[in-house]
Amino acid sequence: MKKILLLLITVAGFNFAKAQDTVKTTSDAPLVIFGSVDTYYKDDFSGHANIPTSFAWDNNSVSIGMIDLGLKKTVGKASFVGELSFGPRGQYQSIPNGDGSTANAGNSYHVQNLYVSYNLTDKFNLTAGYMATFIGYEVISPTGNFNYSTSYLFTSGPFQNAGFKATYAFSDKVSLMAGIFNDNWNVYTSTHDVSTFGAQLMLAPAKGWTAYLNVATGPTSGTIFDLTTAYQITSAFKLGLNGATFTPAHGGGGYDGVALYPQLAVSKAVTLGLRGEYFEAKATTTTPKDHITSLTATANIKAGPLTFIPEIRFDNGKNQIFTDSNGAPTKSASQFVLAAVYAF
Repeated sequence: MKKILLLLITVAGFNFAKAQDTVKTTSDAPLVIFGSVDTYYKDDFSGHANIPTSFAWDNNSVSIGMIDLGLKKTVGKASFVGELSFGPRGQYQSIPNGDGSTANAGNSYHVQNLYVSYNLTDKFNLTAGYMATFIGYEVISPTGNFNYSTSYLFTSGPFQNAGFKATYAFSDKVSLMAGIFNDNWNVYTSTHDVSTFGAQLMLAPAKGWTAYLNVATGPTSGTIFDLTTAYQITSAFKLGLNGATFTPAHGGGGYDGVALYPQLAVSKAVTLGLRGEYFEAKATTTTPKDHITSLTATANIKAGPLTFIPEIRFDNGKNQIFTDSNGAPTKSASQFVLAAVYAF
């Protein structure tokens, strides 16, 4: 695998040097600035924070998410993306490595993306750096999600992968990505080596329908298989699906899960949606098997670049993993969230 990587880098360097002889660079190409700002209010009906998915931890408080600032530029066949976030939603806090541990907890900022890319041809692209993961349906930025709260699948899976990948588009309906990545998720330096293999097959079987078959596997990171698909069935109705199974490299455990995302646009400004999720944590030597079902009802109300997101969520576990208003163990939890997200 490493020999293939070196060969691809050599080929890329040769093509890049050759391109400079034939293509005039355009240093005045526009630098694109993008990002978002978000804030929220959350009220857990038990009176305290209870649902352990990512972000929106504060309870009974008007709180901040993050300011996300991104830069990107393309000159000829070469491009870069740099994206940095500040605030609790973006900081490296309680982010899983894939082995149950967390990395760099407590930073006030986080690098979301930092990579360079080069198109060898119109169909063949090489990218290297620190990238948002190709696994899963939901992302860190609230502008990329319909729901403001996140799923158990999102929280348990990778957020980012650092490495090198090659993508070939056979047509506008089929493409294949393959790459090698650092041994741990969510960190831009490896602990030991670059030992995780990742691949993604993209299929677009019909107009408005896209599916991604994903795999990431390594002796340190473990193995995750993931299906992510979305189908715009009509102009008003969209259906999304995410399913994944994860097995750690050592120690047993892992998880299986599936989430369904139906959405209905009732007007140009208002869309209603649900997220129904089933998440099962596999047994380890110290913890029993457990499962959670979660139902989240969300509305997106748009006013130009500003989106208001009222949301109500109900979670129910097999075991008593939540606490009620008296602090006693219970199988269920529920919360209300009102968020505002501004995209630019």
